[in-house]
Amino acid sequence: MADADLVIFDADGEELAFDATEAAALLTLTANLDAATVSACPRCRSRVVAVVALADLLADAPPFAHSGALLALADDAPTLHLYVRDVQTQCSHPTWLDPGAEEWADVVAELAGPSILR
Repeated sequence: MADADLVIFDADGEELAFDATEAAALLTLTANLDAATVSACPRCRSRVVAVVALADLLADAPPFAHSGALLALADDAPTLHLYVRDVQTQCSHPTWLDPGAEEWADVVAELAGPSILR
């Protein structure tokens, strides 16, 4: 994950890492994942996305790096959500106050420990 810019993962820890170019393409072709986002940090790109809405976004977008793998991750997710972690932005999410922030933080802490919450 050394070159990762954005990581998308499920509650079991299955993940896809996107480098800066791949992340930019993903966010451009899916309009920043806005239509699938149920909760997001207003200061960075970390967010919670709904898997069904994400699958719809991916179906409507032209193919891009990892689009098939991302659709498979969404289809196989153990919950209704996937989680996006902005790896390159230093952010402690102080203004992310809705319940999705707690869900995101709980999943991240469970998978990687509280030290990864930045």
